[in-house]
Amino acid sequence: MIHPPLVPAEPAAAGDGTPYSALYDDVYHTAHGALAQARHVFLAGNDLPARWKDVERFVILETGFGLGLNFLATWQAWRESGAAGRLHFVSVEKHPFRRDDLAGLLAAYPELKSLADQLLRQWPPLTPGFHRLHFDAGRVTLTLLLGDAQALLPQLVAAVDAVFLDGFAPAKNPDLWSPALLAAVTRLCRDQATLATWSVAGELRQALESLGWRLERRLGFATKREMLAGMRIGAVSPAPTVDPGSMAEERRAIVIGAGLAGTAISERLAARGWQVELFERHAQPAQEASGNPSGILLPHLAKDDALAARLSRACYLYALRRLHELAAVRWSPCGVLQVARDSAHEDLQRRTVEELELPAEFADYLDHSAAVALVGRDVVHGGWWFPGGGWVSPGSFCSTLLAAGDALIHTHFATEIAELRQTADGWQALAADGCLLAAAPHLVLANAHAANRLLAQTLPLTPIRGQISYLPDRWRKALSGLHHVVCRTGYVTPPQAGIVCFGASFDSGDSDLRIRAADHAGNLQRLDELLPEATQGIDPAQLDGRVGLRSAAPDRLPLIGTLPDTKAIAGRALTLETLPRLTGLHALLGLSARGMVWAPLAAELLASQLDGEPLPVERDLVRAVDPARFHLRTLRRGKTGL
Repeated sequence: MIHPPLVPAEPAAAGDGTPYSALYDDVYHTAHGALAQARHVFLAGNDLPARWKDVERFVILETGFGLGLNFLATWQAWRESGAAGRLHFVSVEKHPFRRDDLAGLLAAYPELKSLADQLLRQWPPLTPGFHRLHFDAGRVTLTLLLGDAQALLPQLVAAVDAVFLDGFAPAKNPDLWSPALLAAVTRLCRDQATLATWSVAGELRQALESLGWRLERRLGFATKREMLAGMRIGAVSPAPTVDPGSMAEERRAIVIGAGLAGTAISERLAARGWQVELFERHAQPAQEASGNPSGILLPHLAKDDALAARLSRACYLYALRRLHELAAVRWSPCGVLQVARDSAHEDLQRRTVEELELPAEFADYLDHSAAVALVGRDVVHGGWWFPGGGWVSPGSFCSTLLAAGDALIHTHFATEIAELRQTADGWQALAADGCLLAAAPHLVLANAHAANRLLAQTLPLTPIRGQISYLPDRWRKALSGLHHVVCRTGYVTPPQAGIVCFGASFDSGDSDLRIRAADHAGNLQRLDELLPEATQGIDPAQLDGRVGLRSAAPDRLPLIGTLPDTKAIAGRALTLETLPRLTGLHALLGLSARGMVWAPLAAELLASQLDGEPLPVERDLVRAVDPARFHLRTLRRGKTGL
């Protein structure tokens, strides 16, 4: 599914000053007060906040985010009610406002200023797809679906408790009130879910009743005589994100590996109240591939905006939001210039940005002269410019995540897990002498290629050796004017990172951890291709550096989710949804060379699956990273093993 470029909303006002959409020739809310309307129609119409008072989790789905006033009013009511659980607010918007325009519109609601400011700080660049934002230390989560609701709602995985039907008037925007769209909304609703809307149009009532909603007319807001409220009775609730057999009343998990993947999933589970036993064979976190002084943060772009590019964009933007939230992490949003490989690639880069209509705050194309001016020295071609990207200290990120979940994450360093054993109660982690180290209903493998030592049926993961080089002090001054990360087949970090790193080698299937002079020479060649004449006089034999082993799947996408039971006999319908699974055994693996980009959202996705929450990415992206995908392909080819 390829998302078309977004067409932003343009701020305008009706004659009485009410925010107005020229695209739909309609106002965003009644002239009698948006917040009063939100509270009367959508909150009271769904019997809120009474219904969320004692629940662990409450999920609201809204059609039409608009100015975000329904979300802000709901968030305010959630806070004031003292609810102890977690609020998930999912909203779809085809024509979102740019940040500055939204800020100007929300300035008219001073009572919401504190909440609006937080929303605006996290407001994403206007790129299509899902965007997950966290507030109030994760107790409130907003998932924005930017794009056409008819395409995006079937991609949503969620179990909804209440619906806000709030598009423009059916006569002005019929697609958002169509029977097909209402059916997509209904499929996401739990039994006894409710809905509310200001519209009482006859076609709307008939469509909802045909879908099994029990409707009632209530007193409308202001001059509108009536509104609709409804309840879904006796319907089958949406399938959970994880088989109920794997859900335990106790939220406890074992995580193996304390690199980017392991610390990220530990923190995301702890944020949801899970007890985590984290095991790492080294004496500290981030000692293997995650131990490099700096990781590079930039997305992958593709002219057709194919699946890998969409996933990378979602992960990149989520990682940036988390980094801005985690003040203790050492990182710099200094910007990344990705230099083209040659003239043909330079032209492809330019056309990609133009045809995808990417906002400049997300990605831009710089021709050769603009790239030279940006970098302050010669580069061979123009390239993509990612102004929000930069470098991150992975070790600092891992340590910050562990500190954030300190009360619920119990770390076990210098402890090797030698064997896994499945029991009726979940999973056990055993030492080499057979001693039981931990037991929990869930176990997450986050230890890269080493995971295969613990599995009866191995996963298709290949170790990839990567050697980086450090620029010696006497040459570092030559790059003192470099303020941005520059990359192509290799990369170099600016001196502001403390250590100037450049590289890196990429040797598939190579597990040698020794430093090699030949690889330093290769890194010097990559640096010279990036910044001509930057390597003059540097002897590769005198360089220091570091080797790490990444782990990659054949399709270069991560493995996120519950592992398949390869010994079970699959039914006739060979789909990821029907494939038997190893109950309670999950993977967060195969992050390859993009761990700093993949890990934060990968962990959020897996934690959302385990906790039964709305998923933060589209259904087809969830399928694309499902660790059972390779086994499914094998079964479809008529083979019996991975």
